Amino acid sequence: MSARGTNAGKSGAAVRDDTPLSGCAALVTGASSGIGAATAVALAEQGAAVALVARRADRLEELAATIRGEGGSCAALTADLSDPVQARTVVEDAAERFGRLDVLVNNAGYVAMGAVEEVDPGDLNRMVDLNLTAVLHTSQAALPHLLSATADGPRGVADLVNVSSVAGRAVRRNNGVYSATKHAVCAFSEALRQEVTGRGVRVGLVEPGLTMTEMAAGAGSSAARGMPQESWLRADDIARALMFMITQPPHAAINEILVRPTAQEH
Repeated sequence: MSARGTNAGKSGAAVRDDTPLSGCAALVTGASSGIGAATAVALAEQGAAVALVARRADRLEELAATIRGEGGSCAALTADLSDPVQARTVVEDAAERFGRLDVLVNNAGYVAMGAVEEVDPGDLNRMVDLNLTAVLHTSQAALPHLLSATADGPRGVADLVNVSSVAGRAVRRNNGVYSATKHAVCAFSEALRQEVTGRGVRVGLVEPGLTMTEMAAGAGSSAARGMPQESWLRADDIARALMFMITQPPHAAINEILVRPTAQEH
């Protein structure tokens, strides 16, 4: 894993002090494009210092330049989260750089459509490793920092949000492995919520329907079921849902948000 530059100090304090997440630090996985990139920008706009995590260093640097150009604080951290060691290390790296961690958004994912008997074993492993196992490792590594943030943070709460999918609710043929990983994320999120909510860590689950992202484009023709792409959700739509969840007052927890395009039936 390698780290890029940051214009945030060790405190992770953002430039403005009148925003909901001022003085907070966040980590977003899968931040090089799509929902992750849109969420990182939204977090920075709300005052958080943001650790951008993905494999594509060049894309992270482009996003980091955009955030810094708007006066935000960020660090671009390259890592392959399918490697458990890198998944845990990148959390510690972000917490070290900013001196704290108040928000974790587990967004990185991978999808390969196909019947179970035909799916490539490499694709099968990558879906399990990135969609589920990485979430387990980053969440566990982040918990000590999130719990600490509830005690000494500006908000008195911390947030861990897992980006799942409508596939975590509605199972479709030729999507069995992906659906299985997303169902597991749903179950994990609820169990973790029960474990830490009494200690001030809010665990949320966001389940997007058809969304125009790089990941969806590869599986789009079989997943769309006749829906033209102009009717799909945009990454910004999901980022708004995430921010609604994260910026609630300390006494309110939005545990789950399912967002579908208006035209999507299932």
